Amino acid sequence: MRKIERQMNDAIASGNNLTNGNTTVTYDAKLDTVKVFLYGNLIAELGDYFVQIFDGGFKSATTKSRLNAILHANGCDGDRVFQKGGEWFITDTQKGQVIPFRNGYVFA
Repeated sequence: MRKIERQMNDAIASGNNLTNGNTTVTYDAKLDTVKVFLYGNLIAELGDYFVQIFDGGFKSATTKSRLNAILHANGCDGDRVFQKGGEWFITDTQKGQVIPFRNGYVFA
C-alpha cells in the first residue's frame, strides 16, 4: 500500500479531512460519512455500515489502487476491484460474487 493510501485510510478511520496531492478525504459530521475524491472526482463514500465505490470517470490504475486500499481497510477480507481483459470487476466476498464493475456499488 502506498504512503498516500495509508494516510487516506488513517483520515477515513479518524474522521479527519485530508488533502494530499491528488487525493482528498472529507468528513461530513452531519451525515457521519466520509467521501474520498481523486483529482476532484468522487471515488468512495463510507458510513458506519457501508462502503460505496465509484470510478470517478476514470478506470485508471490509481483509481483501482485507491479503491482497493479503502476496501482492504474498511471491507471484508477479499473484497476488491480488479481488471481482466480490459474490463473492471468487483469481488464481494460477503455476497460470494464477482460482478462487472458498476458505479455506486455498495458493500454492506
